[in-house]
Amino acid sequence: MEGNPQPPPPPWVALETNLTENILKRLDLVDILGNVQRVCTTWHRVCRDPAMWRAIVIRNDGYLRHLLDIDKLCRVAVNRSDGQLRDITLEHFGDDKLLLFICERSTHLKRLHLTFCSDITSSGLATALKNTPEVEELHLNMMTHVYADDIDAIGNSCPMLKSFTFTRGSRDCPFESLPSELALAIAGSMPNLRHLGLFGSTMDNLDLKEILDKCPRLKWLDLRNCLKVDLGGDLGQRLSQQMTNLRRPTDSVCVWRYSSPFDDPPLRSNNPFDPPPSDLSSIGENCTFSPDTLTK
Repeated sequence: MEGNPQPPPPPWVALETNLTENILKRLDLVDILGNVQRVCTTWHRVCRDPAMWRAIVIRNDGYLRHLLDIDKLCRVAVNRSDGQLRDITLEHFGDDKLLLFICERSTHLKRLHLTFCSDITSSGLATALKNTPEVEELHLNMMTHVYADDIDAIGNSCPMLKSFTFTRGSRDCPFESLPSELALAIAGSMPNLRHLGLFGSTMDNLDLKEILDKCPRLKWLDLRNCLKVDLGGDLGQRLSQQMTNLRRPTDSVCVWRYSSPFDDPPLRSNNPFDPPPSDLSSIGENCTFSPDTLTK
């Protein structure tokens, strides 16, 4: 008596590699590094492909530190990118050592977004970005320990920088003012900016004029809560003529989401400090890790 015939392979095994990659990229990082890559040899091979890791988003709200080694997961993902990482977002975790690890292995990085990364210092950020001269977008959201001298060094290390947003704050003090020295550091080191967001800067009209003079390509400017800036007279007229999108000092911070200078109409979200959507559309879908994934 002949044995039972072997069951046919599952239908997803026969999918083309690029289609499988497109599907798996929509899953979160924990799933990919955990169970997904163990489903079959095809998925294991695809999950080892550096193209899977060109864009990485890792979020941590704090309690997950007791469940997962977020730092280690990030390092594994960066290593798998094999130098092809172009876009990375870290939220609520990370330190100078991790950031240096990322940048040393991702010399072609195009976009870096850090939010509430309180253990990343100003000097650590400047040191790490010396390895990534191709960075075009840098978004520092609620970063407390970032100072003017290091902003100047960052600008000089990243001559291709086109988009820069910065808000300063912490859990205890969500909104802190930005010293006017930051504006002068930006003006002196980031001449190719198209997009600039400086929430709550103490700069005045002279500082803003310095930015406009030194950054002639600037088209998108967020001046919300920059209360020392007076947009009446010639300065206001200049901005209205030069800017595609302008957020004025007294504009609402409740529903606005930073928009790319290339986006029209602008996007909205509940977080007024979200960075502009990346224009690096060729990177592909993000591999996202967030606390919600553990409850699904």
